[in-house]
Amino acid sequence: MTDVLARLPLSAIRVFEAAARLKSFTRAADALGVTQAAVSWQVKALEQRLDQPLFNRLPREVTLTPAGERLSRAATEAMSLLRSAVSDLVETEDGVLSITTVQSLGGQWLAPRLGGFQIAHPRIAVRLEASSRVIDLTREGVDLALRGGHGQWPGMTAHFLVPAVQTPLVSPEFLARIGGLSKPEDLLEVSRIGIAREWDEWFQAAGVTARPQRSDPRLASDAQALEVASALASHGAALGSPIFFARDLAEGRLIMPFDVVARYTGGYWLAYPSDRSRARKIVAFRDWVLAQAAADPLIARYAAVAPLEAPTASPLNRPL
Repeated sequence: MTDVLARLPLSAIRVFEAAARLKSFTRAADALGVTQAAVSWQVKALEQRLDQPLFNRLPREVTLTPAGERLSRAATEAMSLLRSAVSDLVETEDGVLSITTVQSLGGQWLAPRLGGFQIAHPRIAVRLEASSRVIDLTREGVDLALRGGHGQWPGMTAHFLVPAVQTPLVSPEFLARIGGLSKPEDLLEVSRIGIAREWDEWFQAAGVTARPQRSDPRLASDAQALEVASALASHGAALGSPIFFARDLAEGRLIMPFDVVARYTGGYWLAYPSDRSRARKIVAFRDWVLAQAAADPLIARYAAVAPLEAPTASPLNRPL
């Protein structure tokens, strides 16, 4: 049987994949280090070989035809696999490890430990992006992610790291100003920071059935770290993870008034493309960070807490 690829120039497939992925002949030319005219010529030659158009050429942009969409998906997957295979063959421990994570996990738990990884692997430089933006690891040149969820992402290998738990955190100054907290119900009447639904879930975990006497929290953010920063400034009680803010608790900047946590289904995971599972820098970081998680006694302690029964209850519905 004749190989259909034998009559297609693979250089044209590579050019087409870049143009389809970047949605621009000009950007594809820049990425490939060729001229825009060369990209246009290669795409046109491919269309002639296939006897059908792959792009709609509009005055200021190009869009894929249905045939182009189909070929683009296959070409992107094939190029990604090829890049990964070549990278695994030639990669050493030199280079940059690019990590994306959310603010609280990255800033409070991972960053203070990263020095140990760099001592153990001095030839790997780490670039850490702490952001709520969800990044496509296969397209954006990022090696791995530490993200919240349930660990089921197509094409990804995921390892559980940290359980998702929250509990009220207050500063010593705030606690003194309100005259202390003797029982969970007392939090119904103080200034609270965060999402009202998440406070309701913590009250549920604490066995509090009454509704808050005060209005809903007046301050909420898209990141747990920012809400806890407000609690550190004595503006109220904020929900936060005692795992992430363990140092602030140990050094007395924060107080956990009650030993009650709301544990959620899911958690925080290390994830990377399955086809890069043998890349040396990914293997090095995977083994190191899993060992860090295994050595953290708070992770083991709170992982043993039963999660809330409500199926929709999860702070992972927003970037923490």
